[in-house]
Amino acid sequence: MPLHQQVEAVIFASEDAATISTIRQVTGADLTAGQLESIVTELNTGYAAAGLTFRIHRIAAGYRFLTESRFAGILKRLLTPKIRRKLSQSVLEVLSVIAYRQPVTKGEIQQLRGTSPDYAVDRLLERGFITVSGRADSPGRPLQYGTTKDFLDLFGLHSLRDLPRLREIREILQEKEASEYLAGKGDAGHS
Repeated sequence: MPLHQQVEAVIFASEDAATISTIRQVTGADLTAGQLESIVTELNTGYAAAGLTFRIHRIAAGYRFLTESRFAGILKRLLTPKIRRKLSQSVLEVLSVIAYRQPVTKGEIQQLRGTSPDYAVDRLLERGFITVSGRADSPGRPLQYGTTKDFLDLFGLHSLRDLPRLREIREILQEKEASEYLAGKGDAGHS
């Protein structure tokens, strides 16, 4: 069985992002990071040539199949209700504070949000999206929290450097507000 097919099968079947060590272990091949990257590039070239809607991407500490970004609009309609059920608005807010300010304590989160983050922190720890990353050098030495590989995987990020900048978030929100306003105007005109 060709090695590129074995790699493809492992990445496809893996529940989490398939790491190089997992791929080595399952295939029995002694791949270097460069060799694996070459195989992934070759597979992606074939997917593109065939007009397929997915590619293999490096996510967190491994590789995963993801749909091409041009299909984001249609897939957002499919996935948005599921993600909302998974993470409430308050939990998402706490997660964003942790992602952008890590390492951060519950007290610092509460100071920023104005409400206790206890429930949200417990849910995020339970789901594996955050972890205890140490203790603060302040009175009482409170626990500090940071994001995990599962957080990166959930949002399709390779590293924290891929988080959108505040300016980008503002622009996205302004575009969303404008499109919602225009959609509302269009609905009002047809009443």
